Amino acid sequence: MHKPAKPLEGPDTYNDQIRIVLVETSHSGNIGAVARAMKNMGLGNLWLVNPASFPDEASYARAAGASDILDKATVVSTLDEAIADCVCVMGTSARGRKVPWPVIAPPDAAAKASQQSEAGQVALVFGRENHGLSNEELQRCHFHIHIPSNPDYSSLNLAMAVQVMCYELRMHYLKGLEGGDGSPYLKPMMVPGDEGWDVPPAPVRDVEGFFSHLEQVLVDVDFHRRDNPRQLMTRLRRLFQRAGLDQMEINILRGILTAVQKSAGAADTAKNTSRAGSTAGEQE
Repeated sequence: MHKPAKPLEGPDTYNDQIRIVLVETSHSGNIGAVARAMKNMGLGNLWLVNPASFPDEASYARAAGASDILDKATVVSTLDEAIADCVCVMGTSARGRKVPWPVIAPPDAAAKASQQSEAGQVALVFGRENHGLSNEELQRCHFHIHIPSNPDYSSLNLAMAVQVMCYELRMHYLKGLEGGDGSPYLKPMMVPGDEGWDVPPAPVRDVEGFFSHLEQVLVDVDFHRRDNPRQLMTRLRRLFQRAGLDQMEINILRGILTAVQKSAGAADTAKNTSRAGSTAGEQE
């Protein structure tokens, strides 16, 4: 029916303490897309309440390598069965209620779910594609999760909504690892010197050598005049220093400048030879 997928490495992010519950999903392909979203973020506990069709080829095709999540999915007939043993239930809702209910944003919902998962099972409940969860179903939830989408186009695809919450759970989990925001998963890598960059930053002496070389080449090709600089080198210096060059990049740029000098020199030689030939012809 489908190709076997590689299972999650070891236990999932929350050791299956957090379950994703889909209520009466109409399109089985959406179930596969949800499985993919879950596995992307290290979650593996999927519950399906009275799906229109499951399992089938469409769900496995959309899972794209997350068929193991579908293989172990729990299928039940009612929402009550899916949440009976949970200590905390959160339902997604885009609608306001006549009777106010505790509403929580995705990042806070992830934090609350993570906290509650230490005491027992936590369910994140997602409703039908066409009209979400009913009022009665939402009243079974301790919190309503509101994803602050564009109010002029607020309807999210089921898998997209699940992806938002799985991402927030993943981020909360990573921040909670030893080192917190210093976790290698969350550390930015933007400039030489950042952890993971392959070449060390260029030292000042090499950068200054590059600027001297650059200025000389610009003079050689008649682009720059030292007696009338007009802030050219100042602006080029600002440009390259803003880039934050590493040692390899400096070497590459110096190599390019050397090649330009050689090419300019060869062109000048050819030009001078041509002029000399013309002068000799005129003399003859």
